[in-house]
Amino acid sequence: MESLDDVIDAMIADRVIHRHRRKWLIALALVVALVVVLLLTGGFKEHQGRTIPTFDAPTTVQAGRFEYGFTEAKIIREPKTDYSEAKARLQVYFDLKNIDTETKASTSMQGRLLRLVPGGGAELIESNGASCHDELNVVIVHGLPSQPCYAKFDVPADFAEDEVEIAVLAEEYKSDEKTMGADEKPYWHSAGVPHSVVRLKATIETEKDE
Repeated sequence: MESLDDVIDAMIADRVIHRHRRKWLIALALVVALVVVLLLTGGFKEHQGRTIPTFDAPTTVQAGRFEYGFTEAKIIREPKTDYSEAKARLQVYFDLKNIDTETKASTSMQGRLLRLVPGGGAELIESNGASCHDELNVVIVHGLPSQPCYAKFDVPADFAEDEVEIAVLAEEYKSDEKTMGADEKPYWHSAGVPHSVVRLKATIETEKDE
């Protein structure tokens, strides 16, 4: 038969267990709530993985063979007609200069070097290259002053961001890896590597029928 002391000890132990269980349940509930908040807000996705600098326009970026003086961005909408669906495009404006001191060769800017960052985990959208003086893929001569240009990106008809991010890739001047048959002379690798991201305020315009 249990003594009174044994009964009292058991009651005290039971209360201690219940008190700590309540704290554990509260702590668990807080952890679950934090996980839910992180899932709903996308977690730290925006900050994770971006190891390159981000600049706000107007700004000048030197990447590979080119110098870009970013100024503005415009979303240009084409209304629906009897013959075509509604369309939209993003045009990013910049002053472009050839700064290739390695070969001093004249060249045009490839569309893959500027890419729109849509966000939300979507694939990056390549530009169509640089249009300068309303001519696409103009050859930029080394040593000449910068030229006013723009790059076009195809976007959905309802695209309406007030701020856009453009990823800038830089071509690398280097030789191939020292493997059999590789070229040991350095040259410009056109694939490009991530260099930076530029944020630009975007305005919306509607293109009028001529």
